[in-house]
Parts: sequence; structure tokens; C-alpha cells
Amino acid sequence: MDWSPLWLSLKVAGWATVFSILLGLPVAYALGRGKFPGRELLEGFSLLPLVLPPTVLGYALLVGLGRRGILGQWLEAHGHPLVFTWQGAVVAACVASLPLFITQARIALAAVDPEIVGAAYVDGADFGAVLRFVLLPLARPGLIAGTTLVFARALGDFGATLMVAGDTPGRTQTMPLAIYDATLSGDTHTAAAFAAISAALCLTVCVLTARLGR
Repeated sequence: MDWSPLWLSLKVAGWATVFSILLGLPVAYALGRGKFPGRELLEGFSLLPLVLPPTVLGYALLVGLGRRGILGQWLEAHGHPLVFTWQGAVVAACVASLPLFITQARIALAAVDPEIVGAAYVDGADFGAVLRFVLLPLARPGLIAGTTLVFARALGDFGATLMVAGDTPGRTQTMPLAIYDATLSGDTHTAAAFAAISAALCLTVCVLTARLGR
């Protein structure tokens, strides 16, 4: 049995989680604690990948990252194409799962008592210190929940990954794609094995989320 879809799925989900945190934390802070014109529009855009059909999301990414897209042409010219590569699968999984982290982090950051933050500023702390020693520790349960949800979502992404990265065995075929191919070909043993592994990984993530959240 070829186990490359499992290792590729873990690699894609891991990198997608890292990028989701780096991209989502500033957005979550702005939505959770900021007041500015266009806040509702930013919130709408941040939730858009969550409500769009996966094929529509994948098509939009393909248009932007493909050889005819603005960003795709630039990447192609510099020798770093994303379409039909495992890096493209990371981008697709990150965009599809990013709203989950933003939602959880926004709620957690907004729940921090403003008086505690104000007291830290009065004591002489700058923004970096307040963020590191006050906001992030107090919002830790929500941040952990968002991180684990992103990992689980990225681990199971199908539609957007198929549109952007394709389904090449050994190169871009993740577990959901391998399950789909095995089901179509009648290989029920492989499909059942990958489905069981995927369910076990997601269950483990949920249990860890509950324990770390406490």
C-alpha cells in the first residue's frame, strides 16, 4: 500500500496551519479589537472561503495562480509555479481553512478584558509586550482551538486542492484524493484504510483541542 498520500497530507496540513496562523492573527486582532471603516467588509471577506463551494474557491485560486493569472505569471517567470504542485495544495488548504482560525482567534481576542490591557499600558508596556504577555496568553484557548481546527480542515480538504494541485499519485495526491480514486477503482481496502486513518487523526485533534483548551 502506498503511504505517500498520508505523509503528503500531514505535510500540507502542517504548512497550511503555519501560514493560517501568520496570516490570520493580524486579521483576527483587527476584527476582534479594532474599530475602523470597512470592518464588516473585511469580516465578510475573511468568512468567504468558508461559505463558497470548494470548486468555486478552487476555480478562483486557479484563475489567480494559473499561468494566465497575474500572480501565476509572476511565479512562472521566477521559476516557482504553484499550480499542480504540493505547494499549491498548501495554498488551497490554507485559504479553505483560514476562516476557522480567524473566527476562533477573533472571539478569543475580543473576550480579553480591556481594563487588563489598559492596566498593562499604564504600567509602561508597549504594544509588543501587551500582545505577547497579555493578549495572547489570555486568548490561548481560542487560539489553540483555531489552530487545531485549521489542521483538521486542511487535512481533509478535497475540492480546492483538486482544482489547484491536481491528483498526481506520489506528488500531489493527498488522503482525500486517494480515498476518492480508490473508491472509483473499487479498491475498498485502501479507501477504508485511509478513511479510518483520517477519522482517527481528526478525532485525536478534537481530543487534544478539548484538553489543551482547559
